Formats: sequence, structure tokens, C-alpha cells
Amino acid sequence: MKDKLKLKAIALRKKGLSYREIQQEVSVSKSTLSLWLKTVSLTPTQRERLYTKQISILAEGPQSQKERRLREIEKIIVDAEQEIKNPLSFETYQLFGAALYWAEGAKTNGCAIVNSDPHLILFMVRWLEKVFEIHPSTLKAWLNIYPQQNDEDVKKFWSRLTDIPVGNFGKSFVKPANKSFKKNNLYYGTIRIRIPRGTDLRHRIFGWVKCALKDLDYQIDLTQKEWKQLREVSRPVNL
Repeated sequence: MKDKLKLKAIALRKKGLSYREIQQEVSVSKSTLSLWLKTVSLTPTQRERLYTKQISILAEGPQSQKERRLREIEKIIVDAEQEIKNPLSFETYQLFGAALYWAEGAKTNGCAIVNSDPHLILFMVRWLEKVFEIHPSTLKAWLNIYPQQNDEDVKKFWSRLTDIPVGNFGKSFVKPANKSFKKNNLYYGTIRIRIPRGTDLRHRIFGWVKCALKDLDYQIDLTQKEWKQLREVSRPVNL
């Protein structure tokens, strides 16, 4: 039986099969195959095939660097989720929304938030309702979309998500056609949500942010005084 297996393995090797492929037909260890097949030579074409196949396995197989990194990232995210206690305390929720507004909200001219991420937009709408008792039905919204997108359908999507009535959406801005390659597809466009008469609300939000960052004031003031010449550079003039 052993001799028959050896002869079969040799015959398969002469056809140019890899050790892994031969093991699917001959149930022996890789070390045994190595001993049996050490004198079997492969043609240049067969070697090229095995080399190409090995490169493909390394590039696309489950042990590839990309696949390993994706699994590592997934584990990092799952572990990080366990570090946060839900539901969030009201103060944590309050400051989380304030930080998002600080990053993505209007800094002048009223109170508004602009983004394309449905998670961020829905969070902010619910945040406004929970923290300030501002119902979505009172909010105003505008869209930035591409020419190929259906304005009515995109409005319905955001309305369904946020509970902002479609009638509260103003005229959408349609971006001019551009031949350049777009890496990210904004399937839902970008939405701008404005809180009517929200100027005082914006100042209140930034008051929370200022309080959270108060410990940094001394270091920032000291550094700005040391580098005050940077603020003395004249502004560029558009010709």
C-alpha cells in the first residue's frame, strides 16, 4: 500500500502538482512527500505555475497581510466596545454631542450641523431633542447632492431617518458635474441641519466645550504669547 501511494505521489508530482494538491489525493505527511519526491524534477512551466499559485495564496488567502490586519482591526473594535458602559450618563452624552458640534457644527451665523454620515446626523438630531427638547419637526434641512442623484428620494431618506418633515427641506444644491475620480461615494449626499433661532444655543454649546477644555487655557495662552509674531503676519490679499 505504501509503495502504491509513493508511485501515485510521484506521478502527480510529475504532472506539476504542489505538495498541498498531492496531499488531497495521497494521505501522507508533507515530510514523507518531501522524502519521496526529492528526486522528481519540475519543468520551467510547472515551476512558474506553482510560484504564481503560491503568490496568489499569500496575497489573497486567509493568512494574507490584508486579511490578518482586518481581523486585528475587528478585534480592536470589539474589545474597545467593552470599555464603554452603556447607556451613557447624561453628562457624558451631553459633552459627546457638544464635542461633535465643536468639530462639525457651524461656528458663526446661527446653529447648524453639516455631515454625510447617517450615524452622526441621527445622533445629533436625537441629542438636540434629548438635551434641548428641540423636536425634529422644528428643524430645517438642505442637501448637497450630485447631478445623478434623485433629489426627492434623497430627501425622503433623510426625512425617514431623522423625522424632519420633507416640507422642512429647502432647495438642494446640486454640485456641478466633475470628471475627476471620486474615491468616496456619498450615496445620500451631504445634509445641513439648522436649528431656527439657534445662535444663543450655539454659544451655550461652546460654553460647555470651553469648560471641558479649561485646564488647557494656561498652556495655550503661554504658547500664544511666546509665538505672538505668528499672529502679526499680514493676511493674504486675493487679486
